[in-house]
Amino acid sequence: MSTDTPRTSLQLRSLIRANGELEVSLQDVDIPEPAADEVLVRIEATPINPSDLGLLFGAADMSTAKVSGTAERPVLSAQVPERLVKAMAARADESMPVGNEGAGIVIKTGSSPAAQALMGKTVAMIGGAMYAQHRVMSAAQCLLLPEGTTPAEGASCFVNPLTALSMVETMKLEGHTALVHTAAASNLGQMLNRICLKDGVQLVNIVRKPEQAKLLRDMGAQHVCSTDSPNFLAELTDALAETGATIAFDAIGGGKLPGQILACMEAAINRTAKEYSRYGSAVHKQVYLYGMLDPAPTEFSRSFGMAWGMGGWLLFPFLQKIGTEASQKLRQRVAAELKTTFASHYTRTVSLAEALTLEAVAVYGQRSTGAKVLIDPSKGLAK
Repeated sequence: MSTDTPRTSLQLRSLIRANGELEVSLQDVDIPEPAADEVLVRIEATPINPSDLGLLFGAADMSTAKVSGTAERPVLSAQVPERLVKAMAARADESMPVGNEGAGIVIKTGSSPAAQALMGKTVAMIGGAMYAQHRVMSAAQCLLLPEGTTPAEGASCFVNPLTALSMVETMKLEGHTALVHTAAASNLGQMLNRICLKDGVQLVNIVRKPEQAKLLRDMGAQHVCSTDSPNFLAELTDALAETGATIAFDAIGGGKLPGQILACMEAAINRTAKEYSRYGSAVHKQVYLYGMLDPAPTEFSRSFGMAWGMGGWLLFPFLQKIGTEASQKLRQRVAAELKTTFASHYTRTVSLAEALTLEAVAVYGQRSTGAKVLIDPSKGLAK
C-alpha cells in the first residue's frame, strides 16, 4: 500500500443554475481513503463520448458559450434556451461530476488481497466522475488491462466495445440473423464492423459521406450505404435483401432515417413473398434508437406493415438483463482484443483545462465521425 498520495484532486463539474445558465469548471475535491476492497486510481485517459455530452452541457446552446477564469482554471459558460430550462429542473443548482469511463494507474489500495493485487497496475473503469485526476473504485469494478497496455489504449474499453458487442447479442437473443447500423464510420461503428467480420455476422453500414463509405470498405465492410447517394433507398433495400437484416441500431434518432430503414426492410422481405397481405409481411422488423445525434423529432410513415417495432435501447439495462456471468464474458473479450477489434482512435488529447477551451469544444461538441477527443487529467503534471 502506498501512503505518498495527494489529499485533493482536480475534478471537472457541470452546473446548470435555475435561471438556465450552464457553468462547467474545475474544482478541488477531497480524495477519500480507499476502503478495504477499494483502490485509488490516478486517471491518465478518459474519452469524451457522445453519451457524456448530455451531462456535460445539458440542454445549453453551445453557440452562446464563452470562457472566463484563467488558463489553469477556465470556466465555461453557456445559456440554456428558455423553452428548455424546465427540462433541466431536476438538476438545477446541483454541481455534477462528469465522465463515464477511463483508465489509469492504481497508486493506493485498501487492505483486501483483491485490492492489493492491483497496486501499480493499469486498470480501466466505468462508473462516472472520470473527468478527474483521481478516482476511488471498488477493486471488483476495475478491469485489469493486459500487460503492456497503456491507459490511452484502455480508456474506451467499456462504453463503445460493450455497446457494439451487446448489439450483436441483442440481435441473436431476439432471433434476428443480421443487423443494420447508422453513423457506421464512428469509433463504435468501426468496432461493430470488426466484430461482425470476425464473427461472420452480416452487417449493413449506413453512413453520410463517400469518404466514410470508403473508410469502412477499406476495412473489409461488404455492405455500405451512404445517405448522400441519390439511390440510397434502393441501395439499402438491395443490401437488406442480400443480408436478411431485420434489426437496426440507429445513433441518429431524429429525422426520417429510422422509418426509411423499416420501409426498406419491408420492401426487401416482400421481394420473396409468396402471397399478398394487406397487413404487410409477418416478419418482425425492429429499429432501436440508441443515440440522439439529431435531436429533432423522429418522423416516419407507416409503410412497413404491422410487424414492426421502434424503441429505445441502452447498454446498461441490457447488461443487467443478461446478468453478471454473460456481461463478464463480454468484458473478458474486450480485454483480450483491446488492441485489435476494440482499438479506439482519437483526434487529439487534451488536459482537463484544455477540454474547457472553445477550440476543443468546437471539435468534440459537434459529435461528428472522426472527432473523438481524449482527456488526460495528468497532462502537464509529473507522473
